[in-house]
Amino acid sequence: MKRPIDKQMLLVSAGVAVGLILIVMGLQSATTGRDAQNIPAAIEEMSPGPGDQVVQQAQISVDFTEGYEASLIIDGITLETTRLDELSAEGNAKLEPGAQVEIPPTAIFDPGNYIISFTPQEGAPIDVFSQGKHTAQVIYWKMVDGREKARSFTWEFEAN
Repeated sequence: MKRPIDKQMLLVSAGVAVGLILIVMGLQSATTGRDAQNIPAAIEEMSPGPGDQVVQQAQISVDFTEGYEASLIIDGITLETTRLDELSAEGNAKLEPGAQVEIPPTAIFDPGNYIISFTPQEGAPIDVFSQGKHTAQVIYWKMVDGREKARSFTWEFEAN
C-alpha cells in the first residue's frame, strides 16, 4: 500500500532546500579578508593592517612579493628610506661578523626580503603615534620597472 504524498511536508522540505542553497551561495560570494580590504597582490603581509588597533610605538611594515621596492608616507609625512644593503656598505666595509650597525631613524627597506618598515622613535619624523586614526601609504614598484611605474596602497590604522 502506497502512502499519499503529504503536500505540506513537501513544501517545507523544498523551502529548507532552497534556504540551504541560498546560504551556500551567499557564503561563496562573500568578500572577506584581503579581497574586502583591496590589498594588492604585490603585498604579502602588512602590519598593522587596515583598521587595526596598535600601540603608539608600533612598527609599520609591509612585506612584498619578490622583486618590489617601496617607500612610506605616514600621516602625510614622506619618510626617508634607508636600504639595508647600502647601510652595511657605507663606511662599514671592514665589519667583523656579529658587529653592530647603527640603524638610522628612517624607514628601512630590506632588499633581501622585500620588506619596508618604520618604527617611531626619538629623532625620527614621527617619534610616537598619537592616539587616534593614522593614514599610511606605501608607494611600491617592481625593481626592474623603476619608480616611474610606481603604484600605491593607502590604509588607516588606529593607535591607542
